[in-house]
Amino acid sequence: MLIGPQRNVVLRVLAHVRVTYIIVLGAALLAWEILAASHVFPIFAVPPPIDVYHSFISLTTTGYLGSTLQQDLLVSLIRVSTAFVAGVVLGVAIGVAMSQNRTIFAIIDPFLQFLRPIPPLAYVPLFVVWFGIGELPKVLLILVSVVPVIILNTTGGIRSIPNYRIEVARNLGSSRVQILRRVILPSALPEIMSGMKVAIGVAWSTLVAAELIAASQGLGWLIQQAGTQLQTSIVVTGIIVIGIVGYLMDIAIRLLERLVIPWRDYA
Repeated sequence: MLIGPQRNVVLRVLAHVRVTYIIVLGAALLAWEILAASHVFPIFAVPPPIDVYHSFISLTTTGYLGSTLQQDLLVSLIRVSTAFVAGVVLGVAIGVAMSQNRTIFAIIDPFLQFLRPIPPLAYVPLFVVWFGIGELPKVLLILVSVVPVIILNTTGGIRSIPNYRIEVARNLGSSRVQILRRVILPSALPEIMSGMKVAIGVAWSTLVAAELIAASQGLGWLIQQAGTQLQTSIVVTGIIVIGIVGYLMDIAIRLLERLVIPWRDYA
């Protein structure tokens, strides 16, 4: 149970969901309904909100191609969460190593800069050949998109630390491990957390590409299958669910950020 300052932090975050957001959402739904009713586009291209709602109810009760929306969501959540957590751990470790050792930086940075512009979709054929069509290539594809973001933010955060902080700790007799734990990582945390917020969006964006690899469940798979049959109301439902879940995960990271970095200005 959250008490005292922690509870106040949570309440402050939740207070950010203002009436303005509800008004904007209502206006967006109204514009969507007007566009669908105008028949400027065929109804299969722009389904009205009520059709999307009916698709949502159908997906959660009877399902689609043998899988309910809840099952697809759970499968995708496991894939994204596994890749995201592994990507954060790996990215922070590599980022710290690159920042502390020039040789490691000189070896890894060229490969990192080379791989950054390559879209995850380009890896799909290779990952199928290398890792087969199970869960591993799906998770690895998301992992590949997450790690560079975390590495760059970690190295950026460490490089922005004023040298005097490290020198003071060293003069006080702190070991390299103590300096890393008590000075470097806490000082770099704001940038690392910012990288996590970007990375969770990247992870969900990569999900659809990951579920091209012989998937039989998942939100990305649902969107792809419905799209091939022009069932756009199901496609839109899947997109909305991904957006909502991604937004909720972003809120969770922001809550974590405020709890582990209470000294940061969140105005």
